[in-house]
This record gives sequence, C-alpha cells and structure tokens, in this order.
Amino acid sequence: MKLNKIIAVLIFVLMASIFLSACTSEKPSIKGTYTELPGEKFKFDGKTVEVMEFLSFYCHTCYNFESSIPVIKGNFPKKIKWKIIPIYWGKGSPKPGEAYLLAEEAGKGKEMKKALFDAQMVQKRDIGNMEVLESIGTKLGLGPDFSSRLKAGDKTGEVQKGMDMAKAYNVDETPTLIIAGNIMVNPHSDDHNIDAFRGNVITILKSILQSP
Repeated sequence: MKLNKIIAVLIFVLMASIFLSACTSEKPSIKGTYTELPGEKFKFDGKTVEVMEFLSFYCHTCYNFESSIPVIKGNFPKKIKWKIIPIYWGKGSPKPGEAYLLAEEAGKGKEMKKALFDAQMVQKRDIGNMEVLESIGTKLGLGPDFSSRLKAGDKTGEVQKGMDMAKAYNVDETPTLIIAGNIMVNPHSDDHNIDAFRGNVITILKSILQSP
C-alpha cells in the first residue's frame, strides 16, 4: 500500500514538472516585426532570453548598431544573454572573427569587438591583415599566445560553424538577431533605420519578458 502511494506521488511530481516545463516554453503573443524560423523551437525559461547576434566586423550597419545594444540590455537588466556569432561576406576574411573568439575566451571579447570596429571603420585599417590583428591583440594585453593561436587557426572551425548556422537560418544580412531560439529580426524591415530597429527589438523582448 505504501509503495503504491510512493509511486502515485512520483507520478504526480513528474506530471507537474512536465506541465511547468511546457508552460515556460510556451510562446507568448509577440509584438513587433520578425520572422519565425521554421523547424526551430521557441526557448524561454521564464527568466532570461538569449539573443544571438550574427555580425560582420566589415559591416557598417553592425558598427552603427553597437551603441544600441547597451540601450536594449538596459531595458531588461540581467534578463538578456547576448551571444556574438561573427561571420563575414564575400571577400572578407574569417580572421577578425577568429580574433574576437580568442579574445572572448580570454575575457576580452568586448574590448576586441570595439577595437576591431574602430580599426576597420575609423582608422581604415585592413583587419584581415595578421599584423593589424596582432597589434590589436598586443594593445589589449593578449600576449604571444593570442598571435600563435590566431596563426594556427584555433578558432577557424568555430567561425565556420557560425557561417553554417547563418546559412541554415537563411541569414542574408548583418546584423541579424535570433531571439529566443526562433525569432529572427534584422534592420531590413525598418528600412535600415537603426533607431527603428532598436525599438522593434525592444518591443519583441518586452512581449516575451513581460508576458504573464
């Protein structure tokens, strides 16, 4: 008799867990302009939302969007997990993306991101050039290990993985954001107006984070 009660309690706990899990992953009514990715699941644990940003360090729009990111995060303190996926287009080089990933691993991703954009967009340097990247690494205090790993292509596979993800998601411009696993948005729907794009992203995130 006691065994039956224990089994009944365990079944109840299991069913409750499944129900709560379903509730937290259920997609709320989302406002804003976006595209749902076919075959990809909506992911939200009820606390934080992951935002994947596909960017190119050669992209002027990505550079212009940089100042909007702290504003977006500031609307939802500690509720946004922002992940950078560096890609490149055409004759661009994968090396800036590799340099970023190496710096991120060393805890200096934010600094490298800023330095790469500054070198490309402001200083007009060739960030596909190894000497330029090594000089940036030196200024950031990354040391000889950074240079040797960059030359060896330690992060080549990770950059390629990002390229493959971009292809699978049909990412055709940068920046492109993937929010909560299956909500894709880019500046195209806002005529590449960065202020409007920022507002659209905030609207989408509010729909998710402030849902009942």
